[in-house]
Amino acid sequence: MSGAGSPMLDVDGRGLRVAVVASSWHDEVMAGLLAGAEAALADAGVHEVTVVRVAGSFELPVVAQACARAGYDAVVALGVIIRGGTPHFEYVCRATTDGLAGVPVRTGVPVGFGLLTCEDEQQALARAGLPDSSEDKGREAAQAAVATAVTLRTIGSD
Repeated sequence: MSGAGSPMLDVDGRGLRVAVVASSWHDEVMAGLLAGAEAALADAGVHEVTVVRVAGSFELPVVAQACARAGYDAVVALGVIIRGGTPHFEYVCRATTDGLAGVPVRTGVPVGFGLLTCEDEQQALARAGLPDSSEDKGREAAQAAVATAVTLRTIGSD
């Protein structure tokens, strides 16, 4: 299982403003990812959460960056790309991953990476945080974003 060894992130996110940017493709998987992220944010005490839906995963980076520049303390990016029979998968995965990786470097705002890049729908469902899933990547992405935002606040307050 790829989630083996993941850290237990228990941080106090009270006072943070967090945007969750979520793709609209693959309804069932996205519902699980979004529910996991929202639950993690609630558990961390984050009360100011804005959910922004985008057409697909390719659109995540530009909207994540806009949220970062709009003053959010953290952004959680959620999407799923499932391999098909063409090279489209590789192009979209690379562009989306590179785009999301650049947002925190350019803005200083952490982005929780909740982009699933899967061979098939079963792999995506296994990571979606649904009742029968083995992993909850939406929760993990939100926890990472909040933990990083808290760390950045600590560094900035010295």
